[in-house]
Amino acid sequence: MSDRELLAGYVDTWWRSIADLVRLLEELEPDEWARPTDLPGWDVKAAASHTAHLESVLAGEPEETADVGEPSHVIDVMGLYTEIGVVNRRDRDPAEIVEEIRRAARKRYDALQADMPTDGSAKPTRVFGGVPWDWRTLLRNRPLDVWMHEQDIRRATDRPGNMDSAGAQHTADYLTDAFGYVVGKRVAPPAGTTAVLSVQGSTPVAVEVGDDGRARRLTVEPDAPTVRIAMDRASFIVLAGGRRAADPAAIAIEGDEQLGRRILDMLATTP
Repeated sequence: MSDRELLAGYVDTWWRSIADLVRLLEELEPDEWARPTDLPGWDVKAAASHTAHLESVLAGEPEETADVGEPSHVIDVMGLYTEIGVVNRRDRDPAEIVEEIRRAARKRYDALQADMPTDGSAKPTRVFGGVPWDWRTLLRNRPLDVWMHEQDIRRATDRPGNMDSAGAQHTADYLTDAFGYVVGKRVAPPAGTTAVLSVQGSTPVAVEVGDDGRARRLTVEPDAPTVRIAMDRASFIVLAGGRRAADPAAIAIEGDEQLGRRILDMLATTP
């Protein structure tokens, strides 16, 4: 697959995820915009405002500024940046925020369709917050971010669903790619350890820890891995996204259960 085809696929998934998010936001009752999400300090309106902010910047609007103070839930510089869009839209009507998402995304989609990037390693002319991403990273990240916030809003408003969409598949597959990092870097079990992650709807990921401590992906799943962890997509998303604990009954651990629990505790890797 060429870079252009890969990047065009990311754009298509992001565009569909935007449509799903907008439809969801248009369903909300006025009081539901104040419902708290799993993200500390953020309600539904904050999650939507954050999306509107990033999409507007990517569509060519000037970077915004705001006095965000020192929110207790913010732990890094990027966290302070994402508060800017929330603060600046705090007094805006929800319908205005929805329209901003729709308008900015349409402008950006049309621009990408007219001039689709052909080199994933090239740098875009505009990335929010000045993050040093190339085209591949930026376009791969956007459907994940949009779909994850759609799910934040769904959980906050008791509207579960859309777990079989293009955004859902993209996000689950994206996050399973980090399994080797979680096992080798974060958990750091002994060399020779093998681990398998099986998430419903995604290809299982098997890794083996080498003498250098790195967990490398295996092409074939071992017959008897040190540990095998299996779960449904919804459980994986809340864990890998760092949102909330999953229902223990939805997770199966075979083999070294203690190691499996340590892996689950370290699974959050949302970019």
